[in-house]
Amino acid sequence: MKKTACPLDCYDACKIVVDESMKLKGDKEHPITNGYLCYKLNHYFDYPQLNCAYYRGKKISINKALDILEEKIRDSQKILHFRGSGNVGKMQAVTDLFFAKVGATFTSGSLCDAAGQLGIREGRGKNLILPLSQIKKSELVIIWGRNVTSTNPHILPYLNGKTIVVIDPVKTEIAKRASMHLQIRPRTDLELACMLARFIYMQNSEDEEFIENYCENYDYFVDFIRSYRMTTTTQKIGVDILDIATLAELMQDMKTVILVGNGVQKYSHGTEVVRMIDSLGAMLGFHAKEGCGVSFLGDTSVNLKNPFEVDVKRIPKAEVDFSKFDLVFIQASNLAVTMPNTKRVLDGLSKTFSVVFGLYEDETAKIADLVIPAKNFLQKSDIRFSYGHEYVELMPKLQENVNAISEYEFTKEMFNRFGFEGLKSEEEYIEEFKKQLVKDEVGYKVPIFKEMPYKDGFFTKSKRFCFLDEVEDEFDMEKDGFFFITAKCKTSINSQFKRDNFLYVPISANLKDGDKVLAYSDYGEAEFEIRVSEKLRDGTILVYSGNERANYLTPPKSDNYGNGAIFQEIKVKLKKG
Repeated sequence: MKKTACPLDCYDACKIVVDESMKLKGDKEHPITNGYLCYKLNHYFDYPQLNCAYYRGKKISINKALDILEEKIRDSQKILHFRGSGNVGKMQAVTDLFFAKVGATFTSGSLCDAAGQLGIREGRGKNLILPLSQIKKSELVIIWGRNVTSTNPHILPYLNGKTIVVIDPVKTEIAKRASMHLQIRPRTDLELACMLARFIYMQNSEDEEFIENYCENYDYFVDFIRSYRMTTTTQKIGVDILDIATLAELMQDMKTVILVGNGVQKYSHGTEVVRMIDSLGAMLGFHAKEGCGVSFLGDTSVNLKNPFEVDVKRIPKAEVDFSKFDLVFIQASNLAVTMPNTKRVLDGLSKTFSVVFGLYEDETAKIADLVIPAKNFLQKSDIRFSYGHEYVELMPKLQENVNAISEYEFTKEMFNRFGFEGLKSEEEYIEEFKKQLVKDEVGYKVPIFKEMPYKDGFFTKSKRFCFLDEVEDEFDMEKDGFFFITAKCKTSINSQFKRDNFLYVPISANLKDGDKVLAYSDYGEAEFEIRVSEKLRDGTILVYSGNERANYLTPPKSDNYGNGAIFQEIKVKLKKG
């Protein structure tokens, strides 16, 4: 039996026991995994791995593929290095060292959580992980725009015995067992947080000592929340004002943890939404109270020296126009499905020389000029950090594969071909990460880990929490059409594994299962098969991430700060076929 860790883009970062037949099992000795693996990892080998390289549809050797790539790079003036997060091991970024040397353009931000990450940093300075021990000590857990049963299943035991409140336009599985579900209108998370803050302020229940000693900008924050009129704002949110008042009372009386998900920040003002929820927590002093806190995806690289950091030109990931480049190198990302505005993506890729370096023959690999097969997580060495807990896992090489190449092997080969110097050994890079960690009886942990991350203050210039005091938001909430919700699926991670390609509509849409519709927005159109769902409130439709047609509808734009994709910043109309 040997041990490794899951490479998938997930909070849990499970520790795995691998037997001689390469069967994966959860590590019962690990405090997070507890012997249980999720659906995705249990079905990891159901999807065949690429076992050879391709050039314009014809099989070639890996060495020939690298010959072609070398020639194309030497002949190209404008190169784009687009690296995704199909594998979140730290060694995936080693390719950056090569592409920086050839003058490639890189991407900034993400298709996932970048807007919310900035929102947390704007208030706190650094986004430290909220330890699971604090969730265990809490009494009230507010799950806000986060589908934990699909994205974070190993957190479920920590919720046993808690009062659970769910804030989500969708009646998720966890909402069905919650004490309260505020099924808000989409895109009103910031307004709800403001109304909760208003109730707390009116009752003089804010933590005055915490605000005095740890915070700044509070008076401006009060002016900001008071600018939202109670009656009109509550009507906009679409829930009973008594439910909002009840939740505000619970937050004042109970040890409270707020688990914030990506769903709240897929908008142009996504940074401000997360910052407002965090400000609500700060108003009650949650950041310095045991059993309390606000948790967004933690920054796994806080205070770490990154050996792969490069100084390069970058463009926002969601806004990339591939047609502007001579060569596009796509690593660990299925852009033909996961990027916003699919038609624009496909048009752009058709006008450049595209290279895919990945595990699967997915939609992007099928249209690429050159495909280079990557090794999976068992076939190479790596180190895995989590954005949901403090533990770090080593990922030793457990299996040979002569039909694919690892990210480090690729980088070493390209360094040699171009005569570049300075690349260290794979072992040295992993050791650079490893030596920065601390170790206890369980295993390695991030060095900045604390049981109460902000008890000694914050990491802003003033060392104080900075409240939100303004927001820029010009979206027309009353525009005709359905609000478009993109949620995580239990059986897939984005476009990996078993996808769900249906379009879900509320009962009030007057459609039935199996109906075919044309969905269209200001950015495109696509045909879908319908599933009617009682989980949706009126005026909303839903697709799960990885839906192969969903991004024909979405805008090729970033949030107000140019960091995150704004997948839900649209209204969609339906026309029955």
